Amino acid sequence: MSHREHHYQVNIEWTGNKGSGTESYKAYSRDYEISAGNKQVIAGSSDPAFLGDATRWNPEDLLVASASACHKLWYLHLCAEAGISVCTYRDSAEGTMVEGKKGAFTQIVLKPEITLRPGDDLERAYALHHQAHELCFIANSLNFPVTCEPVIKHHLAL
Repeated sequence: MSHREHHYQVNIEWTGNKGSGTESYKAYSRDYEISAGNKQVIAGSSDPAFLGDATRWNPEDLLVASASACHKLWYLHLCAEAGISVCTYRDSAEGTMVEGKKGAFTQIVLKPEITLRPGDDLERAYALHHQAHELCFIANSLNFPVTCEPVIKHHLAL
């Protein structure tokens, strides 16, 4: 693969001033909006444990989602190249973060459930997850383990 450089620019705008700014810890909302170019705005907040809005995405959700999405995109690419037809792909990824003097994520576990076209090579499909992990830009950028526990079966023909 070539060594091209890619740049990403996003805008974060805090929308949580309730009238007195950050006068005190409970005086403001943690709400913000993420935007980038012509893309749809993402409504964000902090985790409810930190006085955030549970109906909005928090940074921790977005980190887990980024790892899951990157792995999925590489996996689909590799399957297409290998002649394996993925019919469905659904991941219930989980991340673990530990608070402390210096809070940090300790792991992300990807749990994709995948169906393949009848007759496709299940063993090869499982092996491609390892390769997808090796290629995933997000997983390669993190300083904690990202593991994958796939469940793969053949799509039932109707």
